[in-house]
Amino acid sequence: MPGVAELLRPAVPLPETSDERQATGRERHDQKITVYLSAGELLDLEHARLKLRRFGFVVDRGRLVREAIAILLADLDARGKDSLAARRIRSEPDETKEAGADERDHDEDTEIPESTVPSLA
Repeated sequence: MPGVAELLRPAVPLPETSDERQATGRERHDQKITVYLSAGELLDLEHARLKLRRFGFVVDRGRLVREAIAILLADLDARGKDSLAARRIRSEPDETKEAGADERDHDEDTEIPESTVPSLA
């Protein structure tokens, strides 16, 4: 059953001039990504979900991740190089290059050839 936020959200999307991105709620999503998390990160995500439940917000992990992505992308749009995501990424050592790892995802056998992906340009 949808929560109050889903029932009372606007029927039409907010205008493009809004400083805030909106995460999608309980609806069918046709696009999928795979995200690998450490055991600690997954536990932190579950703790955040349970904390929100204590505040009266019932959300699943997917919704929580979509909200986090919307918040980070809005901050990136608004602040650019000074955004939280850019600052955190800039402050981390690039572990993949240090270890000599390939920058592709773990699922090399499911990689889609670049020629089949439509260009956004």
